Amino acid sequence: MERGLGRLLIVLGLFVAVMGLLLNLDLNIPLGRLPGDIRIERDNFTFYLPITTSIILSIIFSLLMRLFR
Repeated sequence: MERGLGRLLIVLGLFVAVMGLLLNLDLNIPLGRLPGDIRIERDNFTFYLPITTSIILSIIFSLLMRLFR
């Protein structure tokens, strides 16, 4: 159990580090602005629900978890 948790934390840490590097490189990754993401803007109100982005990130995380299992 402890060994699996350690590996999980390492993988998550590496993922966070890679995402931080990608965000600092200022690449035009359209996450958050994909078709299917809901955005409603009014005068004093903004509602944002990233449905498509969440699904894509979930698929990527699932594939990574299967790869490292």
